[in-house]
Amino acid sequence: MSTAAALPDVVTEDARQRIFAAASSEFANKGLAGARIDEIAELANSNKRMIYYYFKSKEELYVAVLEEAYINMRRSEAQLNLEALSPEDAIAKLVGFKFDYCQKNPWLIGLLAGENMLGAKYLQQSSRLRELHASLVGTLGKLLKAGHKAGVFRKDVEPLELYISIAGLSNFFFSNRATLATAFQTRLDTPAAARRRRQHAIDVILGYLRP
Repeated sequence: MSTAAALPDVVTEDARQRIFAAASSEFANKGLAGARIDEIAELANSNKRMIYYYFKSKEELYVAVLEEAYINMRRSEAQLNLEALSPEDAIAKLVGFKFDYCQKNPWLIGLLAGENMLGAKYLQQSSRLRELHASLVGTLGKLLKAGHKAGVFRKDVEPLELYISIAGLSNFFFSNRATLATAFQTRLDTPAAARRRRQHAIDVILGYLRP
C-alpha cells in the first residue's frame, strides 16, 4: 500500500489543530532552523508521515503556521464589530484587544520575533496576508474619518501608522517584559501590572488622536 493510500484524503479538524498548535509552539520556541518535525509530531500526537503528507516540507508548514496565526488574529478582530461602535469606543476596544491577544497568545511574540530575524523571508510568500491587513487598515481609515467628522479625532492620522503604534504598545511590553522588570527592579508579570499597562496603552492612543 502506498503512503498516500495509507493516509486519509482530508485531515480531520482535530488533527489539523493539534499539528498547528504543536508547530506554533515549536517554531516560537526554537525558530525555523531549530524546530524539528519529530518534536512537532510527538507534541501533536501524530507522525512525521502524516505531516509531510499535508505539508511538503518544514518550510511549507512554517509558512502555513504564520498564515494561520494572522488569520486567527484577523478573524478575532473582525468579531469586534468596530464599525458599530463610536470612533473612540472602537479604537479603545481595538487597543485593548491587541493587548489581550498578546497576553493570551505569548507564543505569537516568539514566532514573529523569529520571522523578523529572517527578514520576513517566509512571510513574503503569503498572498493571503496582504489581503487580511488591507481590510484592517481600511476599517481604521473609516473610524478615523468618522472620528474627525465627529470632532473627537485629529485629521492628520495615517491608518497604517496608527496600527503600528497600537501593535507596538502591546508587543513591546510582552516581548521585553523580563528585561524591563530586571532593569527597573519591578514586577511586570502580575495581573495588576498588565491591567495598568493595558489602560496606559488605551490612554496613549486616544490621547494622541484627540484634536
